[in-house]
Amino acid sequence: MNNEYLSKVITVDKALSMVKDGDHIVTGMAAAEAHDFFMNIHKIIDRGVSDVVVSNCLPMAEGDYLTNPKYIGKINVNSWFYTPQLRRNHAIDAVSYIPNHLHTAGWKRRDHIKTNILICNASPPDKHGYMSISLSATYERGIRENADLVILEINPKVPRAFGDVEVHLKDVNYLIETNYDLPEVPDAEPNEIDYKIGKLIADEIEDGDCIQLGIGGMPNAIAKALYDKKDLGIHTEMLTSEMAKLFEAGVITGRKKKLYPGKMVCTFVFGTRAMYDFIDDNPGVLVLNGEYVNDPHVIGQNDHQISINSSVEVDVTGQCASESIGPKQISGTGGQADTAIGAQNSLGGRSYICLYSTATVKDKDGQTKKISKIVPCLNRGAIVSLSRMDVDRVVTEYGIACLRGTNVRERVQRLTAIAHPDFREDIMREAQDLGIIGRKSF
Repeated sequence: MNNEYLSKVITVDKALSMVKDGDHIVTGMAAAEAHDFFMNIHKIIDRGVSDVVVSNCLPMAEGDYLTNPKYIGKINVNSWFYTPQLRRNHAIDAVSYIPNHLHTAGWKRRDHIKTNILICNASPPDKHGYMSISLSATYERGIRENADLVILEINPKVPRAFGDVEVHLKDVNYLIETNYDLPEVPDAEPNEIDYKIGKLIADEIEDGDCIQLGIGGMPNAIAKALYDKKDLGIHTEMLTSEMAKLFEAGVITGRKKKLYPGKMVCTFVFGTRAMYDFIDDNPGVLVLNGEYVNDPHVIGQNDHQISINSSVEVDVTGQCASESIGPKQISGTGGQADTAIGAQNSLGGRSYICLYSTATVKDKDGQTKKISKIVPCLNRGAIVSLSRMDVDRVVTEYGIACLRGTNVRERVQRLTAIAHPDFREDIMREAQDLGIIGRKSF
């Protein structure tokens, strides 16, 4: 261990003592979050520090500042992407959402508010003094280059990855030695509907296509249906466990990619321990700056780019509400618009928005009922994550509605056709009653 490293090592409490009134603290996304710092950040409240602002994205550490009534709301928490805990705290005005497209999230936040402290986790330094903030480059690099203080939690359980995640000891102010387990997302087992949707999309994916997928049962079902494909490439926001499995099965080679052929390109990594082990010292994976990876212009430079995302509900003109139920924020826009638009900029590219045809909800009397997720009008106050101008293909278990270049009448017809049969007549009638289409159209 060299002297430069040792001179920068401090304790968590020492790092917390550096936080001043009015400071803005940014942490890494998801598994790159500085766990030990945020499990103890409530201590700054005990010593009277106030007006501190925290910006995070999909945070995993549920410390007292988020869970203990004594501390909730005493730190101004802002987030680019909500978790269940943030949703609960939003309801009591203890958290506020930062509207964003992923590829502009970092620089727009920097433009709005100065970062005083950036704190993430990282791998231990190699023999050259380089550490790796391997699990996210979504916004961290630009924030790091403009922050007053950069503090890294050094954790031997953090994998060493390559790309825009490498940082040298000389560019870091302080280090905290840690050894916690990284947060994991178990591989979700697809259900019957997931498999139906997965097969519909997989049937349209061709050898050599370059894909972007998310996480969950439906994306996993799509990935599981791709094992008969050849030479697939990866240019994605999030690298997932299923992608690693496809690579190990020889399905993903990246040979036909235009950008970084042979490499799996992503901007953050979140999955199982096996996934983290897969990227460790793996030159076939590049974790690059989200401002680049998710730029629709960049995405479009890969031929046959496929974007696959999900939505909460879609109206009959193609508006996709993917991050809220009515006005209630439940997640975030993330890279949905980035990747959907980017894929359509690509030669031969396609964008898919997936959703179940129905959902089960409780009415005001507490009775359960089934509702359609293809609707004449979005729920009152619903947030449009992908505009109808940017939607391409919408998929339910009943089929694929290709909306690219279509007029409103065609959209109503095609989207109604993939709604659950129990609701199709009502959807069409209400679309006419609202004047979305004329009564003589059919």
